[in-house]
Amino acid sequence: MKYALIGCGRISPNHIEAAKNNKLEFVAMCDIDPEVMKEKSEKFDLADVKKYTDYHELLENEKPELVAIATESGKHAAIALDCIAAGCNVIIEKPIALSIADAQAIVDAGKKAGVVVCANHQNRFNKSVQYIRKALEEGRFGKLSHGAAHVRWNRGKSYYDQAPWRGTWAQDGGCLMNQCIHNIDLLRWMMGDDIDEVMAYTDQLQHNYLEAEDLGMALVKFSNGSYGLIEGTTNVFPKNLEETLYLFGEKGTAKAAGTSDNIIEEWRFADELDNSEEVKEQFSENPPNVYGFGHTPLYADVIDAIKTGRAPLVDAEAGKRALELVLAIYKSAAEHRPVKLPLDECSTMDFVGRFN
Repeated sequence: MKYALIGCGRISPNHIEAAKNNKLEFVAMCDIDPEVMKEKSEKFDLADVKKYTDYHELLENEKPELVAIATESGKHAAIALDCIAAGCNVIIEKPIALSIADAQAIVDAGKKAGVVVCANHQNRFNKSVQYIRKALEEGRFGKLSHGAAHVRWNRGKSYYDQAPWRGTWAQDGGCLMNQCIHNIDLLRWMMGDDIDEVMAYTDQLQHNYLEAEDLGMALVKFSNGSYGLIEGTTNVFPKNLEETLYLFGEKGTAKAAGTSDNIIEEWRFADELDNSEEVKEQFSENPPNVYGFGHTPLYADVIDAIKTGRAPLVDAEAGKRALELVLAIYKSAAEHRPVKLPLDECSTMDFVGRFN
């Protein structure tokens, strides 16, 4: 399967390794900065992979079957729509877009073209998360009471100086959209997806050189009667502390923790079908960074979806739902009121000047 990568920045090594691990035919890569491509090419032994600074030329000349989009967030939608129009299946780094309209356009275009569109929420493939999800689908939690997603990380000025698009409304958003959306996706997925309303606060406390937030707190009321708590920040001193996901049900309690929900720290169920300590040992991983090990199985899932004609585990609709929840938090915080879902329209650009 012919594969191409568009965007060779911070997250690209995970895509490159996932493509190699799945034995894709890596035909081309694209970045507006040739030096970035050269560095990745040398590091990952990609000398034979063709290099482009214009992705339109890549699509026309190479005609890849699968394209991964790993550019700045604000460009995801336009590139994805062009790839879909060219008949490509796509993996889109999170967030899938920065507006409801763009996300819906991607969903619609993918369906019309009959191609696979995947939102790159790789933490769904963590061993810990997969095992929690299995228990949930088997009904072991009973009726869910509430869940909580915490991202307590650190990002300093040096991180934002690496790429001027970071922390801007036009190309990124703040900590909730960039750093926390993976855990927000997991919370929504686990708690039943459908949401009635959101109440939230966001603020910019330590990063006055950005446009967007560095702290977000939200309360989510799910349609099934359960509740969700979201806490996201890049203000933790002096480095990343944790990313945790809690699920509380009438018959079960689970906690995923570690750098990015890779470790099961709590496992308590009324049915006692498995041994808590054995579960913690068997379904925990220790990845070298916050990106975890999920890209390779996500790619495998997409490849299988392309071959079999099924939807991928994390399809474009899932990407839109994660985006929608972040935008609903932004809207609630900006307007100082509960926000009902679904959102018909909303964009990060609606919040320009919010923290001026």
